[in-house]
Amino acid sequence: MPRTSTRLTFTVLATGAGVFSMLQSLIAPALPTVQHALHTSQSTATWVMTAYLLSASVFTPILGRVGDLVGRKRTLVAVLLAVLAGCLVAALAPDIGVLIVARVVQGAGGALFPLSFGIIRDEFRPSEVGAGISNLSAVIAAGGGVGMVAAGPIVSALDYHWLFWIPVAVVAATVLIALRYVPESPRRAEGKVGWLGAGLLSAWLVALLLPLSRAGQWGWGSVKVLGLCSAAVVLFALWLANEARSRTPLIDLRVMRLPAVWTTNAAALLFGAGMYAIWSFLPGFVQMPPAAGYGFGAGVTESGLLMLPMLIAMFLSGVLAGRLEPRIGAKALLTTGAALGALACGFLTLWHDARWQIGVVAGLFGLGIGLAFASMANLIVGSVPPEQTGAATGMNANIRTIGGSIGAALTSVLVTGRLQPSGLPYASGYTHGWALLALLCLAAAGAALLVPVGRTSRTVGSATAATAPAPARVR
Repeated sequence: MPRTSTRLTFTVLATGAGVFSMLQSLIAPALPTVQHALHTSQSTATWVMTAYLLSASVFTPILGRVGDLVGRKRTLVAVLLAVLAGCLVAALAPDIGVLIVARVVQGAGGALFPLSFGIIRDEFRPSEVGAGISNLSAVIAAGGGVGMVAAGPIVSALDYHWLFWIPVAVVAATVLIALRYVPESPRRAEGKVGWLGAGLLSAWLVALLLPLSRAGQWGWGSVKVLGLCSAAVVLFALWLANEARSRTPLIDLRVMRLPAVWTTNAAALLFGAGMYAIWSFLPGFVQMPPAAGYGFGAGVTESGLLMLPMLIAMFLSGVLAGRLEPRIGAKALLTTGAALGALACGFLTLWHDARWQIGVVAGLFGLGIGLAFASMANLIVGSVPPEQTGAATGMNANIRTIGGSIGAALTSVLVTGRLQPSGLPYASGYTHGWALLALLCLAAAGAALLVPVGRTSRTVGSATAATAPAPARVR
């Protein structure tokens, strides 16, 4: 394929994935505005975020596998159309119920990540795949930062509806370009979608993530939380049993057991816990009024600008990872990224009294996110057969999301578990939370050290062996 076409393909993939990543964080700073505009309660408004999380967790691995089976371009265009429809409905939503439904539809865009990685593996020259995946990972990571930074100015200058009208225009143009210029996948996996496995996967993900995201409102000892967590364990066991005996599993468990895959997924779970918790709680920390004894009383726009060093660092380190990976290896980059996250959280635990300290922490953590995102994707793609790329990278993204939900839930317990008479959290709640996140990122670095050096993939059944490329080398 000519280089110009490859670049255009990458532009389409980066735009779609970047918009979805931005939608994850774009609405969060505007939730109070949405709550008042739609005359709803705070607990109901938070479903705008919860519905999106649950939807993305379900659609990401399932549609990633669908792309492996029926064609990645076809599935990519369908997913982009779903995101377009979800943004359009959200922009026009007359009440909170319609907005929540629109966010569920937008969640289908989670599949853009595994589909894009698969298309890069199919269409780029072998020497360009690593850099392509790293660059796309940098865009995905930076997209979340763009959402945090841009939300305040957009709402202030226009109104919250434009948080969705702008993506409508961008995604519509992306669909048209994708139809014309993105090639269809030359490889297809054999078999069909195992809908029983898809249903069980969806059920245990929802049963796990829902109580983790709502435990603050429901109470950790409530019947809802305990019942759903118990159901998640049972459903997970049933899903494992179904996938193990299925001739066409949704997720090939033999691939998930490959040493490079399970160690990378373990690092993703732990690092995701630290990353998403920082995204969730650091803006809230800087928005705390000085009367609390800490914080800067920042508004939405200022708190977003304090996260700007993270956005810049995420993008630059993600792009840099593509240049460094052939020289030092994805394993070293993942270990370094997780270690930088631990260092940032450790720094934040001790020093958080000045704005420059928040900026330094944000930039340092951004460097870690960029390196970790790029290296995790490269480790997974380089370790699985081409026809398993969508499902495997989709599960890696999901595991990172699960880790994020766990990290955010644990941090919330520490931050909100003990409140001042004014109702504001004590500073110690945040510092204990930062210390926990430092330990989680440090554990992620330890998991990354377990990623095997040398051959990372081995034969996974005779059918896989017939189509698998030469095993990738990870250093």
